[in-house]
Amino acid sequence: MKAIMCKTFSSVSDLSWEEAPDPVAGPKEIVIDVKAAGLNYPDNLIVRGLYQFKPNLPFSPGHEGSGVVSSVGKDVKNFMVGDSVAFFKGFGAFAEKIVVPAVLAFKIPESFPHHIAGGVFMVYGTSFHALVQRAKISSKDNVLILGAAGGVGLAAVDIAKAFGARVVAAVSNKEKALVCSKYGVDDVVIYGEKKLSDDGQKSFTKELKSKSGGSGFSIIYDPLGDCYSEPALRSIQWGGTYLVVGFAAGKIPSFPANLMLLKGCSVSGVFIGRFQKEEPEQSSKNMLDIGEMVSKGRLSPHITEIIPMRDAVGAIERIAKRGVVGKVVFVNN
Repeated sequence: MKAIMCKTFSSVSDLSWEEAPDPVAGPKEIVIDVKAAGLNYPDNLIVRGLYQFKPNLPFSPGHEGSGVVSSVGKDVKNFMVGDSVAFFKGFGAFAEKIVVPAVLAFKIPESFPHHIAGGVFMVYGTSFHALVQRAKISSKDNVLILGAAGGVGLAAVDIAKAFGARVVAAVSNKEKALVCSKYGVDDVVIYGEKKLSDDGQKSFTKELKSKSGGSGFSIIYDPLGDCYSEPALRSIQWGGTYLVVGFAAGKIPSFPANLMLLKGCSVSGVFIGRFQKEEPEQSSKNMLDIGEMVSKGRLSPHITEIIPMRDAVGAIERIAKRGVVGKVVFVNN
């Protein structure tokens, strides 16, 4: 088989599409012929050795995908050769084949397009877990989503609107604001493409408070970190929930602890990989709920680009520079 291979933790440009050994299923594993794989921001971090874990070298990046089961381990009872499945693993998806523990895969209807199944479950799984389990979203909520035009951001917009919440999208430019508007957000804040100065952070907080309607946001979804987090936290309402989803803007932020005291708010971490391991039954149920909502038209995944798997490196470089709008999916012919 062929795969996008990472041989050293270094620049994304060092990745290459090349021959790799065919995977073999262990007793509790399945081998999947990969039809599609979604690009996510952590994929560039793992290649550079900056993610929460480091796979053994060499490896193929790619957190998620979908395909058809081609081999089943002797102890696997719930999958058969020929089943259409989606999967999470953390790495290995940018390839023609992948071996995954059976517990990290789930069946999808044959009618469910692979380019959607392979590209939505990480971003939608992350955002669904964040908003539903962590923040307990309802139609009464007033939600701020930072980085709203990215993969997890648009998924969060889609899910929040499906639950009837009011949604304000915060993005870096007008192009991204237009994308969010098409998704039905109630208002938009443009914070610009340069890092915020101290005065810029104060202005950002002031605009966010204004866009919240004056009382603050009940839920804040933050995949950015860096200079955007504290200004956003200052716009939270009493008793609100601040969701720490990631640090795509660069630095891990430091919050003044007295802000949480004064706001009476909670700060909740969202790490989909750990959630899957600690609460596998709830994670599987979330995936089924997402699939059902997509099938019924309650959710509308925004796949912006479909690219041949062999050409994946250029898109991984773009997402590293935060140059991707929506969701990119790689496909094998």
